Amino acid sequence: MTRWVLFIGVVQSILFLSHWLLYWTLVRFFSVCSSGKLFALRITLGLLSISLVLTSFLAFRCYNLLVRWLYTLAASWLGILYLLVLASIICWFLYGLARLFHAPLDRKLLIEILIGMAITTSIYGFINSGLVRVTRVNIRLRDLPASWKGRTAVWVSDTHLGQVRNVGFARHIAGMVQNLRPDIIFYGGDLFDGVAVDRDKVIGPFSRIRAPRGSYFITGNHEEFGNSAPYLAAVRRAGIRVLDNEKVEIDGLQILGVDYRDTRDEKQFRIILRQIRIDPHTPSILLKHTPLHLEVPRDEGISLQLSGHTHRGQVFLFHFITSKVYRGYDYGLKYFGPLLVQTSSGAGTWGPPMRIDTTPEIVLITFL
Repeated sequence: MTRWVLFIGVVQSILFLSHWLLYWTLVRFFSVCSSGKLFALRITLGLLSISLVLTSFLAFRCYNLLVRWLYTLAASWLGILYLLVLASIICWFLYGLARLFHAPLDRKLLIEILIGMAITTSIYGFINSGLVRVTRVNIRLRDLPASWKGRTAVWVSDTHLGQVRNVGFARHIAGMVQNLRPDIIFYGGDLFDGVAVDRDKVIGPFSRIRAPRGSYFITGNHEEFGNSAPYLAAVRRAGIRVLDNEKVEIDGLQILGVDYRDTRDEKQFRIILRQIRIDPHTPSILLKHTPLHLEVPRDEGISLQLSGHTHRGQVFLFHFITSKVYRGYDYGLKYFGPLLVQTSSGAGTWGPPMRIDTTPEIVLITFL
């Protein structure tokens, strides 16, 4: 409880500071002097500064049209705010340079241009986040049985079904997957966003997908904000098998799935993989939500790890953070020694329904 209070306090403090910077920038660069306009701006930005935290409390407890609209608007404003704050920082930087070198500068024109760019980029980000692509990857695994060559697998991660993206988005993704006619389907966690939602309804479209070798699911961090049991029950009712630190063997290929919470610690992760009893002489695919602790599957002889979680940063500049945190394995197909790692940017969004400098995707893997 204390950690949650501290987390909320930090988030709200950042939001207050961001809105204060935006307020001060607008006042100074537009030369706002009218007491009425200043009061209206303070009230508007003040309400917006607390909108995300307030609607988040509602989103975790209620699932109805009003809450969905309020939460979506607050989340969308968060994305716009981020770009407006970047615009504000650039404004002050350029203003400082102009003062330093005694250069002429039209402050009003400068802020108008940068705000226009921020709004235009926001619109692009909202549109781009809904344009889910199919990323096609060819993978060659050592000692792969002949029966698997030419078969396909779909890797779907981070749909974040909840208040912002719900049944309509689930139908869209399920339709894309079904049209690819994969032999097997892997769901890589954060299928749900972790907020209040009609779980059976939003996962319903996935229950109608048919794959000859089945569908398999692992948990992500958003299924484990609290009690993961209701989410796992909904997944099972949809006819999708949950791999909870276990292995299945299908036509000579080992499929392993590990739980997010149980594998955050490297030592515990290693113990779990050893308990699963992997045959190092048989090709294997590990489903793991995060591309962390790659030394463990490499040492245990795993052939391929499929991960998600990173969203590849989701919005402008955050890609540099995810690349640093995940040591360059935040996106794409790469080798980690003999281990192949495929990390997806995910199909959905978390927070603002916005994608800038990254694209939403589902991954179609063809085995060679």
